[in-house]
Amino acid sequence: METNRSKIKVPFWLTIALLTGTALSGLALAKSAVVVTSASKLLPRGLYPDFSAGVVQPDGYQVGDVVNNFRLKNVDGRMISLSDFTSQKGVIIVFQSNHCPFSKAYEERIIALDRKFNTQGYPVLAINPSDPASYPDDNFDQMQYRARTKGYTYPFLSDEKQVVAQAFGASRTPQVFVLKHAGGGKFTVQYLGTIDDNPQDPAGVTKRYVDDAVSNLLVSKPVVITTTKAIGCAIKWREM
Repeated sequence: METNRSKIKVPFWLTIALLTGTALSGLALAKSAVVVTSASKLLPRGLYPDFSAGVVQPDGYQVGDVVNNFRLKNVDGRMISLSDFTSQKGVIIVFQSNHCPFSKAYEERIIALDRKFNTQGYPVLAINPSDPASYPDDNFDQMQYRARTKGYTYPFLSDEKQVVAQAFGASRTPQVFVLKHAGGGKFTVQYLGTIDDNPQDPAGVTKRYVDDAVSNLLVSKPVVITTTKAIGCAIKWREM
């Protein structure tokens, strides 16, 4: 009997590893299923962003971090830096792209955020992190065309080398970083994540994360929800 038991004995560490791996895999699949189910209401078949591809967000800024200055080309040809906004109370940084259906679904809401908060000291500054070699719709000419035809009220900067997106740790479009001007030319992250809780139906939004964060900052109140999961198209990184 002792010999038979030894044949089927599994080391304790292997049992834990197997059980943990199974649980984590199940959890990941469950989360993926929830997101894809929500996305399926917005996107036609064949245009789903790959939520299950195991995309790892680059190391980047977290809430409270000071953001380094950057300088990128705007669709009007001017070079714009974060330091150009030191006269403002803060900046709403939005990573968005031309090709992504989620970015397109949020365009009017991004414009509305700029119209609401620009005059109050929190303008929108949009950055396109897409590699035009992978997505021709995101080349500079197409950025100019979309900004013009859609009536963007905010700068739309090209980050085709993805240096700024990597620094922020952006992983999807759209993704927002609300920055507060802390004085001395320093900007700190106060919120990062998604714009609201309903990408496919503006009328069905119940939680306006960016709006709430900026509204609190304007009256010197702390941001209640500082981090949410960005929902959108995964940024495809350039091959090094």
